[in-house]
Amino acid sequence: MDSADIVVIGAGIVGLATAYAITRTSPGTSVLVLDKEDGPARHQTGHNSGVIHSGIYYRPGSLKARYATQGAAEMVKFCAGNDIPHDVTGKLIVATEREELPRLHALVQRGRQNDIPVQELGPAQIAEREPHVRGLAAIHVGTTGVCDFTAVAAALARLTTEGGRGEARIAYGREVRALHRDGRSVIVEPHSGPPVRAGALVNCAGLYCDRVARMAGTTNEDVAGVRIVPFRGEYHELRPDRAGLVRGLVYPVPDPAFPFLGVHLTRGVDGSVHVGPNAVPALAREGYRRRTVRPRDLVETAAFPGTWRIARRHWRYEAGEIRRSLSKRAFVESVQRLLPEVTADDLVPAEAGVRAQAVLRDGTLVDDFLIAGDGPFVHVLNAPSPAATASLPIGREIARRALAVLGRT
Repeated sequence: MDSADIVVIGAGIVGLATAYAITRTSPGTSVLVLDKEDGPARHQTGHNSGVIHSGIYYRPGSLKARYATQGAAEMVKFCAGNDIPHDVTGKLIVATEREELPRLHALVQRGRQNDIPVQELGPAQIAEREPHVRGLAAIHVGTTGVCDFTAVAAALARLTTEGGRGEARIAYGREVRALHRDGRSVIVEPHSGPPVRAGALVNCAGLYCDRVARMAGTTNEDVAGVRIVPFRGEYHELRPDRAGLVRGLVYPVPDPAFPFLGVHLTRGVDGSVHVGPNAVPALAREGYRRRTVRPRDLVETAAFPGTWRIARRHWRYEAGEIRRSLSKRAFVESVQRLLPEVTADDLVPAEAGVRAQAVLRDGTLVDDFLIAGDGPFVHVLNAPSPAATASLPIGREIARRALAVLGRT
């Protein structure tokens, strides 16, 4: 039997940031990261648009607001210190209709509450920053940027195992099939390889975090009442010869009732411009393609009462998302609100991502990061965007909780 002081399930950016933080916070603590894939960042971390979020959208005092604002500055510094491609471009949040103006003004106030510098712009100032974008008003958020989060995850993996101050290992191809307690220890049983005995277990399994939590046999309602409902984020890219239509990052004014930010324009570190995403229900937790269906995932989602309560409450919004998914014309029309010159021929399909959205039984979409657990378990149950931005401070918080289980804080 293998052993470690702490086992971390999941080698996405949050799991790796947690292992990295443990090695820095508690030298000599042994850490083992297990992941079912053959390398790091294979899911949410490796399927996003690479935006370093400022934190402007999030409720003041929430974990998202605190960790995103802090994490954005730390992520830029981490990228600079590890030769990872990044650029602090700033972004525009643009109101294209009069009814959006009060929401835009509310974002200005929220940005100030979160200590984020924002600048209000009129149409002429919008055109100065983004000549091809049209809007009635906008705000410029200077601390937003872009980076390569897959490269960040790879650097965290390297620094954790090679430069860490404790014994740290990462084992790929080690999907977990069972967990159980043995006295004060946790026994982790992978599908392949030996079982592992640990003093504490951190669940950073992303798309599968609720299943891992149920394996742990928790009775904590904060954990047991949560399910992951997967939403596929579908993207297009501007053709390379049309990428000059966008200089930086351009977002619409979001609807505060939903955790999605709407179809936006993102110039990445490689110069390509992502357009999207739509947010549509996925028929599999790894449903990166529309036709991917996994019966177990579909049955679990359909059997969960929260799924149907979401549908009843938000069907109009989701109908619009599905329409843009099925109709390129409808998608282009949504983009043209921000970028009137774009045409259907300018857009080519790009890789999709899947958001692991935590949902409660009453149909509430969990808005903030959710970290909970009992006994030797620490479960990260909601860590979608901006978790990549905030991964370094989130990792320290998770590490603190795991080390507390061992009495090492």
